[in-house]
Amino acid sequence: MLEAGREVLEGCDCVVPVPLHPWRRMRRGFNQARDLAVRLDRPVVNALWRVRATTSQMTLAADARQRNVSRAFALSPWSPTLDDRIVLLVDDVRTTGATLDQCAKVLLRANAREVKALTVAVA
Repeated sequence: MLEAGREVLEGCDCVVPVPLHPWRRMRRGFNQARDLAVRLDRPVVNALWRVRATTSQMTLAADARQRNVSRAFALSPWSPTLDDRIVLLVDDVRTTGATLDQCAKVLLRANAREVKALTVAVA
């Protein structure tokens, strides 16, 4: 991912993993997006919280995916400032981009200059 995403990583100030809801994180025992983010040779910032549990996106149609993740993310109160920073959002898989879009909106509202995205796979 580091090599394949080298162009996207260029100029990024930090990496933000897509968060899991705390209950899903506890059940799973890890957050795959964070595990990927720590290997990208940039500071990892846990700037996002998943504030609403959502159903799995795998079984949903594109329009339902957007509704499913709407208002599911918020800026962490412990996030360092993102003012004028270029942020790389990291997740494992992108299908419709609904999750990445919702996360990017939160980061842009937090004054990030730009939000880029990098995933392991596109489905």
